[in-house]
Amino acid sequence: MSVKDRANVLAFLSQNAGGENFDIAAQRARLETLADFFPVPEGTEVESATIGGVKGEWVRSRRAGRGAALLYLHGGGYVVGSPKSHRHLAGAFSDMSGLPVFSADYRLAPENPFPAAVDDAVAAYKGLLDSGLPAFKLAIAGDSAGGGLAIATLVALRDKAIALPACAVALSPWVDLSQGGEVYRARAKRDPIVSKENLDQMAAAYLAGKNPETPLASPLFANLKGLPPLLLQVGTEEALYDDTVGLKARAEEAGVEVSAESWGGMVHVWHIFYPILSEGRDAIARAASFLKGHIE
Repeated sequence: MSVKDRANVLAFLSQNAGGENFDIAAQRARLETLADFFPVPEGTEVESATIGGVKGEWVRSRRAGRGAALLYLHGGGYVVGSPKSHRHLAGAFSDMSGLPVFSADYRLAPENPFPAAVDDAVAAYKGLLDSGLPAFKLAIAGDSAGGGLAIATLVALRDKAIALPACAVALSPWVDLSQGGEVYRARAKRDPIVSKENLDQMAAAYLAGKNPETPLASPLFANLKGLPPLLLQVGTEEALYDDTVGLKARAEEAGVEVSAESWGGMVHVWHIFYPILSEGRDAIARAASFLKGHIE
């Protein structure tokens, strides 16, 4: 990260930091400002849509074709975030992969706790299948909680005997809602995006009393056998670093083809800052290449 890029990212974080107070309404409003701060790539079309009964939006680069699609699941701890807040990220994926992206507006907690998000992601994926797209022309991606949701969705689809997509990408995935990793404490002062206090409160809102090791809520504890190829990306400064390390190990134990990239000096979901951060652009480009390679 260049000195200029780091300064730009830190300036944004200082202006938009959530702090330790867990105010869901304020955090939802704050995250929506990403759409104003980071516009979609030039030439990108955004169209509201409902797929499989799930609202969302199609984000299509002018380079995007029509015979395949990426289901994108936004981050936000299952309680904040939306297709709007992550529109520029979906746009970058469409631009670099050539895939139309359906960004699902899955239901959020605490109004709709687990398993609402999983149910919606499964329904959206089935809706894409029902539209005529074959499974081998589909992929799923997500960041943070959306990355964990992507893995949980694969597990749910497998258990329902629904044809699995060609591959999946998880950016800084949150897959352990028990917050059991030692890294939470070791990196407490190094990750300006994530705090254990907020994660604990988000997990409580989403779980609504359920065991945090429930597999479809925390796919780190799921049986991953039979899942399609996975690409995981994580920054070395992340409080969630152990989630990716553990998920990779679990996938390998299950015989899943998995690649995990550790990006030096990067914080949680640094991809969001790709308009001002070269490493964000590079990471998305690598993920897009992975998607194209498996779908084509």
